Amino acid sequence: MAAKKQVPLRLSERLYNDLARWAQDDFRSINGQIEYLLTECVKQRIKSGKYTPEKLESELDIDLSEFIGDDEQ
Repeated sequence: MAAKKQVPLRLSERLYNDLARWAQDDFRSINGQIEYLLTECVKQRIKSGKYTPEKLESELDIDLSEFIGDDEQ
């Protein structure tokens, strides 16, 4: 897997606290929770068929087969 990029992110205190509680509930770090949520959003966008660049799959390093039901293959 390619090295991860670092991205500075500014959040409101309220959003940070909400994410921290959610991350704790899911046994993740806050960073892990944010990455998980962003990944899920991108998967949903791909699955919905909304605009995505052609090479998005390879850029995300995601195996989309695990997210596409058997009836869709």
